[in-house]
Amino acid sequence: MSREDLLISKENSVLSLTLNRPESLNAFSPDMILGLTNSIKDAQTDPEVKVIVLSGAGRSFSAGGDVKTMGDRTATHAYDHIGRLNELILTMRNTEKPIIAAVHGFAAGAGFNLALACDLIIAAEDSKFALSFSKVGLISDGGGAYFLPRLVGPHLAKQFFFSGEPVSAKRMYELGVINELVPADLLREETLKLATNLAFGPGRAYGMMKKLIDHSLTATLDEMLEQERITQTMMIATEDHQEGVAAFKEKRRPVFTGK
Repeated sequence: MSREDLLISKENSVLSLTLNRPESLNAFSPDMILGLTNSIKDAQTDPEVKVIVLSGAGRSFSAGGDVKTMGDRTATHAYDHIGRLNELILTMRNTEKPIIAAVHGFAAGAGFNLALACDLIIAAEDSKFALSFSKVGLISDGGGAYFLPRLVGPHLAKQFFFSGEPVSAKRMYELGVINELVPADLLREETLKLATNLAFGPGRAYGMMKKLIDHSLTATLDEMLEQERITQTMMIATEDHQEGVAAFKEKRRPVFTGK
């Protein structure tokens, strides 16, 4: 790479991963995808990282696939590229650390799906979201056909996929796809505030909540009740639980350590 396609920084237990191809609206490159995957894998075993934030440099979050190079790809190249993207999405879902997408400008195609793979989305009020695959005769990749129908239902998901037209952040917020809408000039500040609040929270409990909620999408009620029973039995023995109870009794803010 002539320069880094992914910027990595860590501050106050928050790992910031910034997509850094602003000249192409942060369209994915192999190095960017690999960098994201490895950084998130490393974060999972780094006790200093409590929360991960994904954002984009320049004018947009991400345009997803690089349309300028699509016509040159062979089927083998596409298969390998999507395999690397799949590994990234699975890594994001499997890590116990909360991942926040901070979206400004456009989140299009697989860039939108990358945001959907995060646990929370905070977006600038003037941002737009587009599942633009149909515009170039493709289907969704990066998990969009899994994530979006579970959020908005199959009919709306089909509408968004079929049309490929941009949808406002306000509409996505109303549909429950976005967690928070903020003025564009406050996006960084509000994202850091959200991430810092999570970083001071009970990390092990967050990790288990994430696993249970994601599993619930394909589980039966019986399975979920039993998983909650088993997991809660484990959580009662954690230091965070003991600290939470003590803080409640002493009328103070708990100091969680993720243990």
